[in-house]
Amino acid sequence: MTFEASSSVKLLFDLWDVHGPAGMVLSVFVVLLLTVFFEILKVWRVWLSSSSKLAQSASAYAAAPSGRTESCSVLDASPSESSLTSQPLSTRNRWLLHIIQTCLHILQVTLGYMLMLCVMSYNIWIFLGVILGSALGYFISFPLLGQMSLYGQPRH
Repeated sequence: MTFEASSSVKLLFDLWDVHGPAGMVLSVFVVLLLTVFFEILKVWRVWLSSSSKLAQSASAYAAAPSGRTESCSVLDASPSESSLTSQPLSTRNRWLLHIIQTCLHILQVTLGYMLMLCVMSYNIWIFLGVILGSALGYFISFPLLGQMSLYGQPRH
C-alpha cells in the first residue's frame, strides 16, 4: 500500500466516511486535536506520577520519628487518634490515584491505537494531521511540565 492524497477516506468507523475537501479539512482538524490531546495526556500522566511520588516521599519524612529522649511518657510515645485516622485516608488516596492513573492509561492506549488506525488509512492529509498534532501537542505540553512545581503551582 502507498500513501494517497485523495479527499475521500473512511476513518475508524463506517460513520466517519469523508467525501470532499471540506470533510477532509474537518477530519484533519479533528485528528490534529485528538493528537494534541494525546500528547497533553502523556504529560499529565507523567506529572501526576511524579507529584504523587514526591508527596509520598515527603510524607515519609514527616512520619519519621523525632529524636525524643527516654524521659518521655508512654502516652506521648503512643499514636494519637488523629494519626490513627489519617492512615486510611492516605491509603484511600493512593488507591484513588492508582485508579485515576489506570483510567488515564486506558484512555492513552485507546487514543494511541485510534490514531495509529487513522494513519493506517494511508491518506497523506490524515498522516500530516497526526504528525502536526503530535508536534503541536509536544510544543504546548512539555514546557508546561517544566514550569510546574512539586504540587502543581507555577514556578516564579
